[in-house]
Amino acid sequence: MTTTGQPGGTPLPADSQLARELLDGLAEAVLTTDETGRVTLVNAMAAELLPEISAGAELSRCAVAGLARAVVGDADRFDADHHGRRLRGARRQLAGSRYAWYIRDVTEEQVRTDALLAERSRTAFLAQAGSRLGLSLRRDQVLLATTTLAVPYLADVAVTLPRPAAPAEPHARWIRYADGEPAPVAGLAGSALTSTVPGLAEALAGGLAEPSPWLDAQPAELAALLPPGFGPPGMVLVSPMPSAGGSAGALLLIRRAGRAGFNRRDTELAREFAARAGAALATADLHGEQAHLARVLQTSLLPPELPNVPGVTLAGGYRAAEDTLRIGGDFYEVFPHPRGALFALGDVCGRGVGAAVLTGRVRQSLQTLRLVEQRPLELVQLLNQALFDAPDAARRSQFTTLLLGSLERGPAGVDVRIAGGGHPAPLLVTTDGTVTPVPVGGMPVGALTAARFAEARVHLDPGDLLLAYTDGVTEARGPRDAATFGEARLRATLAAAAGQPPAALIDRVLQAVDDWLDGQAHDDIAMLAVCASAPV
Repeated sequence: MTTTGQPGGTPLPADSQLARELLDGLAEAVLTTDETGRVTLVNAMAAELLPEISAGAELSRCAVAGLARAVVGDADRFDADHHGRRLRGARRQLAGSRYAWYIRDVTEEQVRTDALLAERSRTAFLAQAGSRLGLSLRRDQVLLATTTLAVPYLADVAVTLPRPAAPAEPHARWIRYADGEPAPVAGLAGSALTSTVPGLAEALAGGLAEPSPWLDAQPAELAALLPPGFGPPGMVLVSPMPSAGGSAGALLLIRRAGRAGFNRRDTELAREFAARAGAALATADLHGEQAHLARVLQTSLLPPELPNVPGVTLAGGYRAAEDTLRIGGDFYEVFPHPRGALFALGDVCGRGVGAAVLTGRVRQSLQTLRLVEQRPLELVQLLNQALFDAPDAARRSQFTTLLLGSLERGPAGVDVRIAGGGHPAPLLVTTDGTVTPVPVGGMPVGALTAARFAEARVHLDPGDLLLAYTDGVTEARGPRDAATFGEARLRATLAAAAGQPPAALIDRVLQAVDDWLDGQAHDDIAMLAVCASAPV
């Protein structure tokens, strides 16, 4: 047998038996057709893969639909499923109008490709889920993200049942999202739901470690959770949402009756997704608790409403560096007494919650110590001793700069005594626009047991104003260059605002600092303005 059309025009061996053995030894199925389209040769692999095709058959009418369509359509390639196998064929023209079809069984190759694509899809899903869940710091956001992310990739309906936030809550809350619904729906689950849905009670209590598939679910048991018109559910998967403190809740994944059930990989994916959701929910709960504690702390640490002091007009300004919590280490206080008032303005070392704790301690100490001592210099010394007497003073290594002053009204203005503890000098603003620092000096309070403090005196004529401020004002850095706002700009701002009421002057300074910052981050800022009122 001699057949041309091989690569390079090399003929097949003349020995037909040898040619047959060569063709039968190929790992590919080989079919050849004559000029009329009838099969002239079927090698051993073709007989095994395509038992319906034999020599003499018209290939355009063969039982392999994909191959028949390719012949009719004069196509050179085809892909087809045949007897549970995936076949892929390519056509090559031989001499004359004859053709040879080379057909391979690519089932295992297709399985590997499908598995790789499925794994990539799962990885992409978990990456997206992790990103969205990681950005959610509120409990309601985490629950909504968990429910909506699961549909339709994992199920046709997803129901999230978080563990009740309070043990006294009689019913569990649920959030449902179904494919095709415009938005998630929330509701309350009765006790019958947790008792009738297999695995749900255990998942909520933390006793279910692995997802639990549930076949042949009855509509009555899930009626409250399914959207109207959903029909009988197919498979239900109950997956626990674990957290460090136990169970954060349970995730129900429900598929329609016509959809394939949850296989092993689906169950593993659901477990991983529910675990991430549980961790995100626990993080959101912790963040909520911390935010609540911060609000409580904020309420106690925000500057108080200033009292009315006869003969004096007061105004304060405050900006915390931690904008999200609005608590920091700068503070001011005014304590009225029959002759006038005591005032304090300080800047605790550090910022945030740690500084706020020391701020609270300093303010509480001042509240108590002023009852036994109202002379500024002596009061600062007592405060320094009180901070070192605290049990954890050696561990904290924290201190505060402080201005502590007394106001005593007189017939011609207000006499001010100011004790300094390492704080920037207050500025005296007279009615003619002159701005003069009042040097006080002293060492920071709580830094050394044998710290030395100083005192200064100043008289305020009617209309004169004394401004005490923290270094958050002068050290504010703008985006234009590395320069700080500085004392020179502060003095110029005060000179331009001389004669204005204290509240207006404080607003003027804050606006100037905001303009300089131009949206940049800043340190804590506190200011207290004391103005001698005109005699009535």
